[in-house]
Amino acid sequence: MVWSGSWVAERLDVELVGDGELRELLGLALRRNPKRAHLLVSHVLGKHVPQYPSVVYGAGFELGRRVRELLGEAATRRAVVLGYAETATGLGHAVADGLDAAPYLHSTRRPVEGVARAGGFEESHSHATSHLLLPEDPDLLAGDAGDAADAGETGGVGETHTSDAVLVLVDDEFSTGNTVLNTIRALHERYPRNRYVIVALVDMRSPDDRGRLAEFAAEIGARIDLVARNSGTVRLPDGVLEKGQALVAAEEAAQEAQATTVGVGPHPHPHPHARPCTRVELGWPVGVPDGGRHGFTPAHRDRLEAALPAMADRIVAALGQGARGEGTALPDGPLDDGTLPDGALDDRARRVLVLGFEELMYAPLRLATALEDRIGAEVRYSTTTRSPVLAVDDPGYAIRTRLVFPAHDDPADGPGDRYAYNVAGAGFDAIVAVVDSTADTPELHAPDGLLARLAPHTAQVLLAVVPSYIPPATTPDTTPAAAVRPEASVAAPERQEESRMLPEPLRGPAFSSYAPDEVGWLLQDLSDTELEAPTEEREEAIQSGGAHYAESLPVEYQPSEQYQDLFRAALDLSAARIARAVGAVTETVLAERGPRPVLVSLARAGTPVGVLMRRWARHRHGVDLPHYAVSIVRGRGIDANALRWLAAHHNPADVVFVDGWTGKGAITRELAAAVAEFEDSDGTEGFNPEIAVLADPGGCVRTYGTREDFLIPSACLNSTVSGLISRTVLRSDLVGPEDFHGAKFYRELAGSDVSGHFLDTVAERFGEVTDAVDADVKELLAADRAPTWEGWAAVERISEEYGIHDVNLVKPGVGETTRVLLRRVPWKILAKRGAGADLEHIRLLARQRGVPVEEVDALPYTCVGLIHPKYTRGATGADGKAVESK
Repeated sequence: MVWSGSWVAERLDVELVGDGELRELLGLALRRNPKRAHLLVSHVLGKHVPQYPSVVYGAGFELGRRVRELLGEAATRRAVVLGYAETATGLGHAVADGLDAAPYLHSTRRPVEGVARAGGFEESHSHATSHLLLPEDPDLLAGDAGDAADAGETGGVGETHTSDAVLVLVDDEFSTGNTVLNTIRALHERYPRNRYVIVALVDMRSPDDRGRLAEFAAEIGARIDLVARNSGTVRLPDGVLEKGQALVAAEEAAQEAQATTVGVGPHPHPHPHARPCTRVELGWPVGVPDGGRHGFTPAHRDRLEAALPAMADRIVAALGQGARGEGTALPDGPLDDGTLPDGALDDRARRVLVLGFEELMYAPLRLATALEDRIGAEVRYSTTTRSPVLAVDDPGYAIRTRLVFPAHDDPADGPGDRYAYNVAGAGFDAIVAVVDSTADTPELHAPDGLLARLAPHTAQVLLAVVPSYIPPATTPDTTPAAAVRPEASVAAPERQEESRMLPEPLRGPAFSSYAPDEVGWLLQDLSDTELEAPTEEREEAIQSGGAHYAESLPVEYQPSEQYQDLFRAALDLSAARIARAVGAVTETVLAERGPRPVLVSLARAGTPVGVLMRRWARHRHGVDLPHYAVSIVRGRGIDANALRWLAAHHNPADVVFVDGWTGKGAITRELAAAVAEFEDSDGTEGFNPEIAVLADPGGCVRTYGTREDFLIPSACLNSTVSGLISRTVLRSDLVGPEDFHGAKFYRELAGSDVSGHFLDTVAERFGEVTDAVDADVKELLAADRAPTWEGWAAVERISEEYGIHDVNLVKPGVGETTRVLLRRVPWKILAKRGAGADLEHIRLLARQRGVPVEEVDALPYTCVGLIHPKYTRGATGADGKAVESK
């Protein structure tokens, strides 16, 4: 085996001296750094070199066990572990796991608004030097909680009993000792204690530096122990810094002259078996921090451990893999006869990389260890970094390839390049990129972003986003930080606690025919419950006040072949028109509500529109927007539990409600009132009740794609164009106070399902309408789009003119009129004189149900459907067709 430090050692006359395992543990590379040209590259840290996750985690965990043996049980219970950003955040967390009962904190270079600094220090040789300490618990570093509990007291900082709490400091290497000395000096002035333990994978101090640590311990009057896996030193000749810098410059110039940067091409060829990047919804446990930036307690650890298997299973499912079952394991390769085992896919990934993100090391590491236990494939783990290192494609050099991409978490020190090493050319069949929600930005999804850089080097890229934990503000008069920061994805702990019992969203194919990443349904599955009632019985019960329309379902309309032909023709005719409206409303939302809105469609008419908006954002901007579907019921409001779930997982200010079209604006008003009532009763703030719609013929909203009243083919059908999902149901015997509203999945109608065909047909037209969308959006953003409520005024007038005296029985617009003919007992249809192709399906349905179509002038809509007023079953003939009133 060639040692991965030989290339540097030979050219710079550098020598690595130490115990027998040292060369297996470390390689060498070069970097542009004015203070230290060489870089020790660890093979077990999980930063620059992809490694088995069990090896990475085991290295830190075993160091933690050694610290526990050193301290003893009593001192271990009072210990606090502190890890260093960015390279040792995962190592330090694993050490804390090895101690069992120790809380963990790591330094960070990401300032967090509203979180007070508990300290900071400098790292002299690092590419980025300033470290911040931002614990949620201000007493964490003082060791106050553990000591006070042992003493049966509640003393504060500075009392004698706090000084016995041990601080364990963890870094990947212990070289000069300057970083640790800076840390201890800064913290000791504020939180004096009697004992420190330094932990590192390697102790690489020179003899002179070893003496400095003992002198410093005597100076502050504290005991300082050192625990390291291996020890040695790097012997550097005189002038090595200058020589190393010259070597880096020469190598970079040579690579540039050859018009290639190792592992990076300006336009790399796509992978021959590439699939689209897919987002994996992890189901991260609510209230568990994404890491140790603000502290991570043993209780957090227990909850994470319990959730890891299910999260790993979601990744396995997204990979299309066969997971390891109880007592069974899929072999890593084919069977003896060359075939794959039962349940394995021909294109299943055999080498999978879980790629973490800068300081976010522990969460992806633990996901990787869980995946390693549950999948029949080789799993490796590494993370991206902000540290620039020269790449040289030579087996004697530790960094053989690098991918370069822009920072994607809006760093405090401004934009800059970030790197992934030894990923390109490594032969991974799938890469699972794990980031926190703060870093899930347009830059991540950009054409030169991380996901795009990974794509040419693997057949499958999965994106898993861990919610960024933002502690609540500590002062009672201050709004919790998570409620005011746009990038915050989780609410205060009390809100998380309330939502903990709510289930995760339902997804296809288990619930709906949509792909799992297209939409998450915040509903409960009532598919096994008999809810359908004949249309005439429902209408009589609704109008008599005996039942609410949401307490039952209409029998699903089974379209005739003639009607299906009409649907297909209408879709072909209007696909470009719909695509243009989708683009206009999506671009308006992105311009006015921010680059990462959370789409929340009103089930079910709004859901196909939400999916199309999500597809547009991905097509035009490379952004995967979260999309959920929730229930809203006229007269009863929106599903409050769905809002609680959204508030616990996303910033309410990012939520954009989506519907298909407006009629008279009843749902618009219902939503505004329901959100206001929810915020008053629940204490959650930030939801914007404004609805974004494809078409707003009623002039009821200010965010829309068009105000024309035209045929949206998804209105022509019921569940068969909406993922095979029913209308939503709200009935007290089925929906309890802790439940989501319900709906049914009509699996038996799969043969008639056109949901995917509708979406694909419209999305195929995105490219041809781009210029028109840009012009529309420019006009929309400059226009006065205030609601006119013209439609509501027209509905009130029609209600009086036709003697109905109930605006709820007047359904304006093509979409609402279609619903009347499919679900209710229609009385008559008012059609705008001269309306053409947009009404062909209306005329066909009206003929089938014996409903007269009356052409009228001065109608603000293309058509209006009138439900039979004061309906009883006597209002229909023996054949079930409506009887026209005389």
